[in-house]
Amino acid sequence: MTREAVARRRPAPLTPADKVTLLRAGLGVVVALLVVLTLLGLLPERSWWLFAVLVPTFALDAVDGAVARRTGTATARGARFDMETDSAVVLVVSLAVAPFAPWALLIGLARYLFWLGALLRPAWRGALPFRQSRRVIAALQAVALAVALAPPVAVPVGQAATAVALALLVFSFARDIRHLERRAAVAPSASG
Repeated sequence: MTREAVARRRPAPLTPADKVTLLRAGLGVVVALLVVLTLLGLLPERSWWLFAVLVPTFALDAVDGAVARRTGTATARGARFDMETDSAVVLVVSLAVAPFAPWALLIGLARYLFWLGALLRPAWRGALPFRQSRRVIAALQAVALAVALAPPVAVPVGQAATAVALALLVFSFARDIRHLERRAAVAPSASG
């Protein structure tokens, strides 16, 4: 194999933002372990251990994008890595909240349900326009899940926070689906 062929097969090096996301993914593994221990009854339902690891895990989500922009190393691969890490951590955390707020599981499953929907509905595979509200609503999911797991917060407050967060998430996905469906409906008539 030529040296050029070997160079083309090497994965791209990690950017500074990718390294932050990788750290967050590592913390996500610790969160997952703590959630398993919680679900097995080896830790309290809302433990300080889980909360103490969860907060920096969610907080680092705001850091990787800023690092990518500041260092001029934003990439599509990095954005995908960030999104997949976010989705996995939110799903795991929603499992910890589900025993006292079962609807929180929908927060964790939303992205994956949308992905399944896109397998059945090709219109859902289209690109979406940038919306700051989508980012804010996504961040609110993490905040609501963290609030629900915070030991000093009353359980009904955590339940209310996750219910409001889920309502906003459903609104956001519904708006995006409507946009994709409308664009798909216009596309055939525009070409015909």
